[in-house]
Amino acid sequence: MIFIFFGPPGAGKGTQAAILSKKYNIPHLSTGEILRNNLLGTNAESIKIKKILEKGDLVSDEILNEIIKQKLDSPECINGYILDGYPRTLSQNDWLQNYFNSKNLEITKIFDISLEKNIIVERIKNRAILEKRTDDTEEIIQNRVNKYIKETKPLSKYYLERNPKNYHLINGNQEIEMIQNDILKIVKK
Repeated sequence: MIFIFFGPPGAGKGTQAAILSKKYNIPHLSTGEILRNNLLGTNAESIKIKKILEKGDLVSDEILNEIIKQKLDSPECINGYILDGYPRTLSQNDWLQNYFNSKNLEITKIFDISLEKNIIVERIKNRAILEKRTDDTEEIIQNRVNKYIKETKPLSKYYLERNPKNYHLINGNQEIEMIQNDILKIVKK
């Protein structure tokens, strides 16, 4: 099983991916979490990533693709995985499609959680307070949302056109349990 979650920051991708991860016993690979864990390191790559994220910028495709490849090639991913926050650009998607082709893999389901911009900002501000995230200031939130709209949103169209039977748009303006129910119904089909 390979699931991909798309959606703006604060849409609940991580929450829903974690639910599926537990239910199907496959790893939840959140690029945000992977990068935050990488920040704990003191090597040159960790320092470089920290400087990029502190500005609210996104890590380059080259760096992120290599980090993702290491994860996907690990033994924990042999039975499948959930990608949350990756791919986020068309070029990352090209890399991922080449990776899938080289391993003879296919995406099981793609979930695109939609959410209005004003709700996105409020959710991230609340999450920043609850999780004590210093990287979620108002300016950085706006920067991340704008980058999502410009760089990641085009992937929705890509998957809708090329993989319509596995692409599912989910209304993110619902309670967590309702979103979960929508996703689980789709997975069971």
